[in-house]
Amino acid sequence: MATKRVHGVQRVVSKLESSINAGNFYEAHQMYRTLYFRYLGQKKYEELLDMLFDGAVLLLMHDQLTSGADLAILLVDVLVKSETPASDEYFAKLSRLFAMIGPDIPERDTFLANALQWSIRGSQEYKSGHPRLHQNIAQIFWREKNYILARYHFLHSTDGSGCAAMLVELHKQRGYANEVDLFIAQAVLQYLCLQNKRTATDAFNCYTTQHPYIKTGPPYILPLLNFIWFLLKTVESGKLAAFIVLCEKYEPSIKRDPSYTEYLDKIAQIFFGVAAPRPKNRGLFGNLIQTFLSGLDDSDSEEETRPQPQASTSHHMETEELD
Repeated sequence: MATKRVHGVQRVVSKLESSINAGNFYEAHQMYRTLYFRYLGQKKYEELLDMLFDGAVLLLMHDQLTSGADLAILLVDVLVKSETPASDEYFAKLSRLFAMIGPDIPERDTFLANALQWSIRGSQEYKSGHPRLHQNIAQIFWREKNYILARYHFLHSTDGSGCAAMLVELHKQRGYANEVDLFIAQAVLQYLCLQNKRTATDAFNCYTTQHPYIKTGPPYILPLLNFIWFLLKTVESGKLAAFIVLCEKYEPSIKRDPSYTEYLDKIAQIFFGVAAPRPKNRGLFGNLIQTFLSGLDDSDSEEETRPQPQASTSHHMETEELD
């Protein structure tokens, strides 16, 4: 019985080669699918992965984009079923197929979604896809001048320098001169909300160094850039009081974009232990100050059984420093 199956597969392979040589790519696509089911049933995962990748590349090179995308989707399906671990080898292969499929094929979105889902199998750290795969996809979207999707995937990567270079290009091509600080500020805040401090810092440093409109710094001429620079230092220190003072001092700059308050609220929760959700009627700064002062009150109450002659004075001085 096993010999019969082997001969059956060999006949399909021979027919596949004939179809390719004759330029009959529709028939070749059907042969690939037949081999997919047969190899899958026999659990010949390694041979199947190689065949599907080579077949997808072949069809895509001959402008059979829908058929090639279909084989690419089957490739990811085999990666999942074979429990193949994420690796740079397959990140490179999947990225190559993604680029070859092109932006106009609907199946491309399905392929990418499935590939990102596979890339996080068994990982608790990455919830939206492996950063290296996101980085590869971001570079492809950047080459296609799809800045919106390139930016999204850069934010889920650890490539801060690449993100910065893309943002410099985007601002120079499509932004106003007075928005030079806004482009990097939002990216840094979003990186921090994703708990990616190192990449946020890399992106900020590269952007401010490479952008021709930013001449000097730190300190910078633009207040928002100074705020972001101080914010990165403050996040590293973990000092809530410094964060509160910083947000108060730069409140006019923060108000330039309504979304900044929401990002800072999230950053306060992640890096400074501010409780969530914040009361609606306080606003960001009122909530931060109340949290900080509540922390002082809690510390005082823990030692209320002992005389504390300096406690009142200390509390008053802390409050004055924030005012």
